[in-house]
This record gives sequence, C-alpha cells and structure tokens, in this order.
Amino acid sequence: MNRMYDMDGKVVLITGGSRGLGRAMALGFAAQGANIAIVSRKLESCIETAKEVEALGVEAFPYAAHAADWDAMGEMADAVYERFGKVDVLINNAGMSPLYPSLEEISEELFDKVIGVNLKGPFRLSALVGSRMAKGEGGSIINVSSIASVQKSPNSEPYGAAKAGLNAITRSFADAYGPKVRVNCIMAGPFLTDIAKAWDLDAFNARAKSTIPMQRGGEPEEVVGAALYFASDMAGFTTGSILAIDGGSH
Repeated sequence: MNRMYDMDGKVVLITGGSRGLGRAMALGFAAQGANIAIVSRKLESCIETAKEVEALGVEAFPYAAHAADWDAMGEMADAVYERFGKVDVLINNAGMSPLYPSLEEISEELFDKVIGVNLKGPFRLSALVGSRMAKGEGGSIINVSSIASVQKSPNSEPYGAAKAGLNAITRSFADAYGPKVRVNCIMAGPFLTDIAKAWDLDAFNARAKSTIPMQRGGEPEEVVGAALYFASDMAGFTTGSILAIDGGSH
C-alpha cells in the first residue's frame, strides 16, 4: 500500500508551481519520486522551489513563462519535453484573481488577463501536452479550479467565470484524449496560501465558523493527496471528474 502513489521516474509539469498549492504539490510529488518541471512568471521563485525539490533527491526544471501567453506555453512545453523527454502528469494550477472597485469599473485588460491565466493558458497547454500524451504512453491532466465556479463569487466574478470554463474543458478534454489520457479537476475552496496574507484573517476565521463545516481554511498540503490520486494508477477509471476540496463550503 505504501507504493500505491509511487511516482518514481514520472515527470510532472506544474504551472504556478513555485508557491501556494503549486509548491505543495511539487514537493508532494517529488517526495514520491517524481521529477518536476516548475513553471511560473518569476524565474527566481521557480529556482527557489526547484532547490527544495532537488533536496528530495529528484530532478527539477525551473522555467519562467506566463500562462496567458499562447506562444510561451508552446515554447515552455517544448523545453520540458526536450529536458525530460516526456510529461506524465500536467497540473494546470496557475491562477489569479485581482481586486477591482466595482463590476462596471473592470477594465477589458483586467478581464482578459484573468481569463487568460485561468482558462486560455490551461486550454492551450492541455491541448499541447494532452495530444502528445495520447500519441505516446498516456498520462494524467489535473486542473485546479475553484468553488467560485459553481457559486456566487462576489469581488471575483471574472475569476469564477474562468474557473467555470476550466470545469467545462476538464470534461471535454477527458473525452477528446481518452482513453489514454485522464483529465480531472480539483475544485479548491479557500486555502491559506501566501495569497491569504492579503485577507482580513480575523474576519475570515469568524465567517468560517458558520459557513464552512470544517470551520477553517485549508492548508496547502491538504490538496496533495487528491492530486496524487488523480495522477496515479489508483485512479485508472477516473476521468472527467471534478472534486471539491473546500472544507464542505460549496
């Protein structure tokens, strides 16, 4: 049983992999023996996480690319395949939800940026990597969505809309690239990542007592088990699934 999530020799590509949930998954997969391609906008941050990954005895490949850049996603995918020769697991984790004063004051630039990072990038990368997986030995794609995709999302409406699109393409890509490629989605609730530093945590914790059955926010490490399951042979008959990890708040 201790080998059920063995990832020895696997290559895992994680966008937004240098911090938050991405970093937790990078370290979690590395601890199971996987080599990790760590992608985010800032190379310095990727390199820092790569050092932590390599300290676990596996290989890491830090790479800077913006998830919303169509061509950059292609260049990045090519670089990862050149470095490792394959991708066994793709985790579309990069996301962003900038604040705005009101709905009518959302600029076209901000709207396009949110859709770009949260939906366009995962679409492009899933197509590029999923097609190669389907032609090769197969693989697993894991999207990281949000409960904002299925419930009201005050102050993050473009983000919720983009994540709803990510839920939709999870199901469609599962059909497009099955049976060799499995595509699933983690629908995340409020996690206490570095982004939570901008929250009013006292207000959040008070609200969590009445709105979240677990009465707290999640810790980044609490997403790792689900990702390992979706990536492993234990999930061999699981595709097109959307799993809420939100303390019961959806």
